[in-house]
Amino acid sequence: MTNKHALITGASRGIGAAIAKSLSNDGHSISINYNSHKEDAEKVVREIKDLGGKADCFQANISEKKAVEKLILNSKNKFGNIDILVNNAGIISDNLLMRMKDEDFDKVIDTNLKGTFYCTRLCVPDMVKQRWGRIINITSVVGLRGNIGQTNYSASKGAIHSFTMSLAKELATRGVTVNAIAPGYITTATVDVLSEKLKETIMTWIPMKRFGKPEEIAGIASFIASEKSTYMTGEIIKIDGGMAI
Repeated sequence: MTNKHALITGASRGIGAAIAKSLSNDGHSISINYNSHKEDAEKVVREIKDLGGKADCFQANISEKKAVEKLILNSKNKFGNIDILVNNAGIISDNLLMRMKDEDFDKVIDTNLKGTFYCTRLCVPDMVKQRWGRIINITSVVGLRGNIGQTNYSASKGAIHSFTMSLAKELATRGVTVNAIAPGYITTATVDVLSEKLKETIMTWIPMKRFGKPEEIAGIASFIASEKSTYMTGEIIKIDGGMAI
């Protein structure tokens, strides 16, 4: 399967960048969305092009509906209909619930949940019309097991799990699959800034005794985006070294 168009949100670094490169290696044209890390996004584009792939990057804050509309339009103008949508963009703003400000709760929900809704709603009509599409939501095991200080983040990711299953039912007869990947602790910028003491504590939760790699998430995304996954929809796939067993 080649010549599909994939849009990956939040793809300038980490898991999103790894998925962009993996899907490019599969033969797809890649639209890379970023919010503030323009240089990183442009670097991913160069790396893809250096290997003979097709890619471009598009700025948008996906928590804003008008920005998403512009993102989808510009992306389609460049590479055609979006066949594969990877809702990867997300933020954290951690605190204990009794200390959490309204704006900390709102901005996490707006980006993680509403951003996924905005992007998906605009991509679904073309997928249904052509009777082929892949929607891949990058969530978190925190959405399954919870975590202290992350009620807002856990709520956003848990909601996307329910969103995934409901939309999968809506589109099941239309040739469009909807699945989610729930990573555990992956070696990204979010994990890198944690203290060594906290990393040691987290490691006691992981049976494999190591953090995951972005490429290990990207490999699953490539499988879901391929023809090998045609009978799989509505799944929440944990990639966490056994943490949520």
